[in-house]
Amino acid sequence: MAFILFFAFSLLLQGALGELICEGLPTDLCSFSIASSGKRCLLEKCASTDGTTELQCKTSEVVVDGMSAWIETEQCIHACGVDRNSIGISSDSLLDPQFTAQLCSLACYQNCPNIIDLYFNLASAEGGFLPDLCANPHRAMSELLSSGAASGPISSSVSAISPAYSDSSADYAAAPAPFY
Repeated sequence: MAFILFFAFSLLLQGALGELICEGLPTDLCSFSIASSGKRCLLEKCASTDGTTELQCKTSEVVVDGMSAWIETEQCIHACGVDRNSIGISSDSLLDPQFTAQLCSLACYQNCPNIIDLYFNLASAEGGFLPDLCANPHRAMSELLSSGAASGPISSSVSAISPAYSDSSADYAAAPAPFY
């Protein structure tokens, strides 16, 4: 039932606006969404006029090749272990073995190209390679740590790069095909 309401809301929102604009999304749908322009939406903390902090959905400068007007499904949010309340875009979670295990699971890796593309690029920006992180998490995490990974949010100048790697391990999925 929740999925039907989510889907109906996303269609209504797109139809009413004519296109998906991050600033028009409610904060609970912002993270892991992509605007019609192809730019990632991100949740930011902003100070209001009365001095309190509120969350707002903003358009980042991070462009996703081959995807646009995308609101991530609840199934992918759950399968990949990500949080819709994530503030900004950061590679920090790649250092958490429980998170990477869920990200590398077949349910996420083969069915959630938006989330995989995001974390593929986050790993790449830190000098890592997501398929390596999935195939040998301890070694790849050591390499990421030694390269200074997770030192802060990703630069908005990083554009999407489609993974082109295949791993035959039964425990981990093969990298998704390019999204073009």
